[in-house]
Amino acid sequence: MKKLALLISCVLILFSCEEVIEIEVPSGEPKLVIEAIFEVYFDNVPVTADTSVKLRLSADYFDEEIPVVTNAIVTLTNSSNNTTLNFEDINSNGNYQPSSSFIPEDDVEYELTVTYNNQVFKGRATKTKTPQFLSVEQGTKTLFSGKETEVKVIFPDDGSQDNFYQFDFANNLYLSIEDRFFNGSEYNFSFFYQEEEIEVPSTVDIKMSSVTKEYYTFFRVFSSQSGQSGGGPFSTIPSSLLGNIVNTTNSKNFPLGYFHIAETATYELNLTE
Repeated sequence: MKKLALLISCVLILFSCEEVIEIEVPSGEPKLVIEAIFEVYFDNVPVTADTSVKLRLSADYFDEEIPVVTNAIVTLTNSSNNTTLNFEDINSNGNYQPSSSFIPEDDVEYELTVTYNNQVFKGRATKTKTPQFLSVEQGTKTLFSGKETEVKVIFPDDGSQDNFYQFDFANNLYLSIEDRFFNGSEYNFSFFYQEEEIEVPSTVDIKMSSVTKEYYTFFRVFSSQSGQSGGGPFSTIPSSLLGNIVNTTNSKNFPLGYFHIAETATYELNLTE
């Protein structure tokens, strides 16, 4: 009994001595984040494209808001004829749109230039070709909980080269794969939505883009470091992850983000219970 009383006393002393410890998270200089992932919807009639350039500043880990950049100059140069297209932030939300209708051409290298805070950032990209879906349908299989929703995808792979693909299953759910084990074949796989990731019944827009090996590597490293965030693929980009855009004014003040152009196949799928 005495031992029990002594133990209780020690526990009470420990609880009464608790202190709130505040952890100071290091804060660095904000870096420019450039998200320029152009998607050309080649299976639409007529062909359309999303060619917006999103500019943000990196924020500390616990910051609730990500600062937008509205005072930059954004241009895109066609290297084959040296024509330049201006981009404008009409809504002052950091999303810059081309000043005129624009569909990236085949086999043309484009140079993106962002001028911000008296510094010039540049990146280059050429459009990648993407196959069309052969089939997209809802399956009946599940995984561990028995409440997942299966999507079955089939597409053809070009055997003349190594290919890398990125899939967007909506709701900021992405999948990156390479054709190492199915080069030149029709490839089929299943993607499973978790119960908390999607409401069923619902309609989802599924996208497939061929990407360069460099962007494939970049995105996989990014995903492993920061996970699938609700704010989009570059909302909480790690400060050490470099893309293909350089600061030509001051190389030490490198930007974050990526410039990429890809054909994108789309499929609207109705999911049922």
